[in-house]
Amino acid sequence: MFRPAIIDSFRNYSSRELNKDILAGLIVGVVALPLAIAFAIASGVAPEKGIFTAVIAGFIISILGGSKVQIGGPTGAFIVIVYGIVQQYGVDGLVTATFMAGIMLVLMGVAKLGVVIRFIPYPLIVGFTSGIAVVIFSSQLKDLFGLQIASLPADFTGKWKSFFLHFASVNWYAFTIAAFTILVIFLWPALTHKVPGSLVAIVITTIIVQIFHLPVETIGSRFPSIPSRLPAPVLPSIDLTSIRQLIQPAFTIALLGGIESLLSAMVADGMTGGRHRSNTELIAQGTANIFSAAFGGIPATGAIARTATNIKNGATTPIAGIVHAITLLLIILVASKFAALIPMAALAGILVTIAYNMSEWKNFRAITKGSASDIAVLLTTFFLTILVDLTVAIEIGFMLAVFLFLRKLIHSSNSKLLSSSDTVEDTGNKEKYAIPAGVEVFEITGPLFFGAAFKFKEALGVTGKSPRLLILRMGKVPIIDATGIQAIKEVYLENKKHGTRLILSEVNNDQVRNELRKARLLFAIGKANVTETFEQALVRSRQLQTDNILKAG
Repeated sequence: MFRPAIIDSFRNYSSRELNKDILAGLIVGVVALPLAIAFAIASGVAPEKGIFTAVIAGFIISILGGSKVQIGGPTGAFIVIVYGIVQQYGVDGLVTATFMAGIMLVLMGVAKLGVVIRFIPYPLIVGFTSGIAVVIFSSQLKDLFGLQIASLPADFTGKWKSFFLHFASVNWYAFTIAAFTILVIFLWPALTHKVPGSLVAIVITTIIVQIFHLPVETIGSRFPSIPSRLPAPVLPSIDLTSIRQLIQPAFTIALLGGIESLLSAMVADGMTGGRHRSNTELIAQGTANIFSAAFGGIPATGAIARTATNIKNGATTPIAGIVHAITLLLIILVASKFAALIPMAALAGILVTIAYNMSEWKNFRAITKGSASDIAVLLTTFFLTILVDLTVAIEIGFMLAVFLFLRKLIHSSNSKLLSSSDTVEDTGNKEKYAIPAGVEVFEITGPLFFGAAFKFKEALGVTGKSPRLLILRMGKVPIIDATGIQAIKEVYLENKKHGTRLILSEVNNDQVRNELRKARLLFAIGKANVTETFEQALVRSRQLQTDNILKAG
């Protein structure tokens, strides 16, 4: 059920909690300003696009979201995909893709896919997250060193080649500012966690640059005019051509936004002891992206670092997120000219630390010590994110993960003919039974699906002479699909031609029984020949043998 967290946030809500929410919202709003600007610039769009997104999306996510303390807005995870879309389709293409992604997220929430998104393979998430971190780091080296590069290539190898060719143009003032920013961000938490080091670094470096007139590039020198008001909303024009072109990047935005927002909400739950509503959160994220696109913004999702800052500063309800959005709006209206004074090198320093925090190098290293399939998914996704693009990385990485998982399932499935000297343990009552003469028992273990059905048919094909009665034990079959159903149907028809009666034993799994019923196999084989226990199968086999003797007599 769609139920925003704000609805349940005001039971026993006190003025003390209101004051804490307002203070937390003010702090997070100020913290979000340089981050929103940095993410926008790194994504290849004007700085105000990031601020518009933080205001509009941040407000909607707090109003409609399924988490009480989630802070939404632009994040570093989107930099790679947004930059690629802007390079290929322009800003208008980005707006359209963001709008389409918003619709997809709403549909995911309505379809209750919030839980499903959590099941994205972990090596895949670490692979593309670490890849994004490398790409963000690479994209910031120009501003980090103040390199004089007129046009930076979009591809990864082209960027690095350009860095080496232009390294002689290093601006040591810019590098010092960036290095100072990184040091402050890493060392400031030793003093206090109330005010983030990134904000302190921005303030100090901006003051130093202005006082000493240092020859470094600022936001204002690269983007001469930053609007002091929100633009009028305009819906993007969408036609079949744009849908065909942008459906893949839009889906990547939606998937990435869904994953990031639910991860952020889970982090918030761990810090507060609360519990978010995943489907409500997806609907809120989708709505936020639709409105962000209407105001010319960029994709938004839950921001883990800002959400954590919100909680650490005492936030308990969505009021803090609303105040954060209003604070950013007031900054646009009143103090946008001061944002233009921020050095680009300081923003580069912030993004380099964000890239480091995103890299998840400890988890990356841990996965490389695991199974070969996990390593394959991790490295494939990682290198494709860096060398190709995020859309391709997620698609191929996910397909590879599914293929390798199916391979494991196939190896886990087994089909074998039991010897007449074997005793059979009933999966129901755990009693052991001998196999009577004239009866062959064939046991299937594991899922009987398209990947394993051939093993079943192959194993059954080498049993030799057709018996009078064949019992298929299915107590250890957790699931069956259309290919598995077809395999059983073919076995039934083939044995029928040779006069062999088929009994399906221990069909006590609801999914398996329902699939057999829908395929009308229960009717074809006969309900009496489909039993829930092996004991019942033996009783039925004796009845059939008796019937055959009577008919023969």
